[in-house]
This record gives sequence, C-alpha cells and structure tokens, in this order.
Amino acid sequence: MLPLEHGRKAGEKKARPELADIFRQHGESYRRAHRLPTSHLKVMRAIEVCRTQELGGHLKQCDTCGFEHPTYNSCRNRHCPKCQSLAKAKWLEKQTSELLPVGYFHLVFTLPHELNRLMLAHKKILLALLFKAVSETLLEFGQRRFGATLGIIAVLHTWDQTLKDHFHLHCLVPGGALSFDHHRWVSARKNFLFPVTALSQVFRGKFLDLLKQTCDKGKIPAVNRDTQALWKKNWVVYAKKPFGSPQTVLDYLGRYTHRVALSN
Repeated sequence: MLPLEHGRKAGEKKARPELADIFRQHGESYRRAHRLPTSHLKVMRAIEVCRTQELGGHLKQCDTCGFEHPTYNSCRNRHCPKCQSLAKAKWLEKQTSELLPVGYFHLVFTLPHELNRLMLAHKKILLALLFKAVSETLLEFGQRRFGATLGIIAVLHTWDQTLKDHFHLHCLVPGGALSFDHHRWVSARKNFLFPVTALSQVFRGKFLDLLKQTCDKGKIPAVNRDTQALWKKNWVVYAKKPFGSPQTVLDYLGRYTHRVALSN
C-alpha cells in the first residue's frame, strides 16, 4: 500500500493537478530544452508563483477558535486560469445589470485569414477598426429596420479551437431596439434579426473603407493589392438561434470573456 501524500487525510480525494502544478514540476526542464520568448517566460513565472508565499499575502484568523489560515496574493496575469476565473465572475456579475428581459441574438463577424499577417503586425489599430466596422454595421441595420438604437455586447476572440489565429467578434444583440426618443421599445421578429448576406456585405465594405483611410493616413503600410482581392471574397457573418433568457446569454458569454488558452 502506498503511503498517503503529505497533508492528505485518509479517505480524502486527491486534488486534480492544475496548470501551475505542471509548470512548477516540469517548467524548469522545459525551459532548458526549449528557447521561449520573454513574454512566455513571464507568463509561466506568474502562474508558478500565483497564490504562493512568494507574492505575499495575509493571515485569516477565526475570532472564535483562533484557527489561522494564510491567504496568498494572486498574480493577476490575464493568462492565469485561477485569476481569470475570478475576473470572469466579477465581470459577468456587472453585466447582469445591463441585460434586458427579452430574447437575444448571437452574431459572429469574422475577418478573412488573408488579413492575419497585417493584423498581427498592427493589432491595436486593426482591432479598433474591427470593433468600429461591426458596431457601425449593426447600428445602421438597427436604424433601417427598427428606426431605433440597437444595443450591442461585443466580445473579441483571436484564436480558433486549435489555437490558430482567427480574429472575430461575438456579438450579443437584444431582439429589438429603443426608439430614438427613448419612449418606445421596437421588437424584432422572434426568430429573425437581420439578413446575414447583407450584414456580410456591409461589414466588408465598412472595414475595407476604414482600412484604406488608415493606410492613406500612413498609420499602416499600403495594402492596395490585397484589398482588391478581399473585395471579391465573401466575408463570414454567422447568426445563431436566439437565446431564451438573459441568464442564458450570460452563461454563454462567460465562455468567451476572460478565456485563457490553457485552462486547468
């Protein structure tokens, strides 16, 4: 019979290993065998020391029995599974106050992979263009269809399920809009918000126009040849079935906000 691990009582289940445990046990040998960029080394180090005495902390004490329990500080790195779990919970709690008691639609706006290289070289500029093109597209459709102001929650996602570059926005849109005078709610059809093909064409036009303006101002290198090919390409806008309740929206949104590449 194998002896119990230190600190574990008889009948107590063994805790599942976490990413930090793997980094602490195998990180040093992995770093010796592989040349990693500084950014990766910083993330590994942050996760390794997260909630350990190396980051300091405070001592909790029961005012009845005097039992003491140390609580160590978090690394707060955006790639840390533990830290992002707490950040996600706080963020979702805050979003609850902004949801409406109506059905919600889920739309996904994806940039063509031909833009990946440019995107990686100028992330801040091009991601701002992506948010601007998507928001302007949805607001324009809201004005045309409802004559009202549409609400949007947009979440950026930068990779696919295989962790390859894949830049797209997940948008949660209520099934209706608020009239311009703020006195009337204009409802959408139960199972339809906007035509996807039209959304795709307007989104493509707005993003490429914004991209051209940015190039003309000299903020990024000229991409005229690539732009001509992108005008002929069908851009992907995907619409999923509407959600049933605001709580369902929050549960779904939680899968995308504060998501880390490597979870526990």
